[in-house]
Amino acid sequence: MKNLKSILHAIPVQEVVGQLDVEVVSLCFDSRQVVFGSLFIAVRGVHTDGHLFIEKAIAFGARAVIVEELPTETLDSVVYIVVADSALALGIVASNFYDNPSKKLKLVGVTGTNGKTTVATLLFQLFSELGYHVGLLSTVQNQIGDRIIPATHTTPDPIQLNHLLSEMVEEGCDYCFMEVSSHAVVQQRIAGLKFTGAIFTNITHDHLDFHKTFSSYIKAKKKFFDDLDTAAFALTNEDDRNGQVMLQNTFAYKKTYGLHSGADFSARIVESHFDGMLMNIDGHDVWVKLVGGFNAYNLLAVYGAAILLEQETVRVLTAMSVLAGAEGRFETMKAPNGVFGIVDYAHTPDAVENVLQTIEKLRNESQQIITVLGCGGDRDKTKRPEMSQSALRYSDRLIITSDNPRTEDPLVIIKEMEAGVAPEQKSKVLSIADRKEAIRVAYQLAKPGDIIVVAGKGHEKYQEVNGVRHHFDDKEILELTFNEE
Repeated sequence: MKNLKSILHAIPVQEVVGQLDVEVVSLCFDSRQVVFGSLFIAVRGVHTDGHLFIEKAIAFGARAVIVEELPTETLDSVVYIVVADSALALGIVASNFYDNPSKKLKLVGVTGTNGKTTVATLLFQLFSELGYHVGLLSTVQNQIGDRIIPATHTTPDPIQLNHLLSEMVEEGCDYCFMEVSSHAVVQQRIAGLKFTGAIFTNITHDHLDFHKTFSSYIKAKKKFFDDLDTAAFALTNEDDRNGQVMLQNTFAYKKTYGLHSGADFSARIVESHFDGMLMNIDGHDVWVKLVGGFNAYNLLAVYGAAILLEQETVRVLTAMSVLAGAEGRFETMKAPNGVFGIVDYAHTPDAVENVLQTIEKLRNESQQIITVLGCGGDRDKTKRPEMSQSALRYSDRLIITSDNPRTEDPLVIIKEMEAGVAPEQKSKVLSIADRKEAIRVAYQLAKPGDIIVVAGKGHEKYQEVNGVRHHFDDKEILELTFNEE
């Protein structure tokens, strides 16, 4: 329970109707979760407007509401706080309600199109290996030490987020590493948080269904850096053409990493194999269990962040040699007949190309690459033909299938992916709407030693069709297929 006046600290309030000296038992922006004594924050969302549910929230027991616009009629028993941006107010109120937990540990955010989950997970593993108690907020899962908490969004809403950070503080966490999505920045989900550091991985074609333009997408990522204070560090990928854009207006301490340019933290790949690679990082050789240029960047970002967090170089490099990466990211398996399987979350044209390019460099001349790939429904449609084009650059065969069609017709999505297939490439392509059948056909086409890549869903354990999530696990299906005789 918190005093209303205290949790409004640092919020630019425009008007108050009623007395602020009331106790608040919980925060809600969903009227269905209101209990007696709640503070209800009316947020204007993508699909609905919280202002439409103020009356319902009060009926359920809300004693105070934060609004951008006062209702026509107000009640003497309710306090109304008017603000310019209720989403911003929600983030600050949530931080205040939970005693600003982000100020009581070192919070590092990771943003970018690809690599967020891997970098955040590797940092969690690394600092755990170094002996710290650590928290993780990621697309795959949230974690406090050894305790795993299921994740529903890349970045939770402000109330969930601050609640989780508060639990981390209570359980003695020294650090928390979290993914920061562009949606979260625009929707003010990270408002009120104090970041010790921010990491930028890369930016490529994605989420234009939400941001509408690539420029808006870049600005969303950049805002995360713009809002850092002088005590924080900003670590960016020097080899990404938008890496320096992230640093243009930040007050944070600026550092860079890269494989090809004169960055502050640099590395090169010495040797690469299916089970790992030898890297030279800032003059030190280290064997790591991950493969591919994209993972070299991820590991270098992790190394740079660890050094900026004042960890000792040799201890960091030693710990990096045991890191395993995130679930559903370049996970490998092998069939009894010698066919290789790789499951990866790659769901953007760039990510698909990175994964397949890595495999292309590792395979021998006799090994085929057979790729199973779909695109999600109700998402950016412009990338669908590009996904097929990216896959066909390195695949001997491509099977176009369903991902999470959501409310769209899978056959329409497949048709839009087929638009990226040139006439001379059509003989290499099959379209099979049933994802399970697509994986099985890939195996039937494979000869011993060939490589099947199942891309797009990675760690996900479901397939969403018409708003219903059905159990579906690419890795599970691939393993069952490999062992069917």
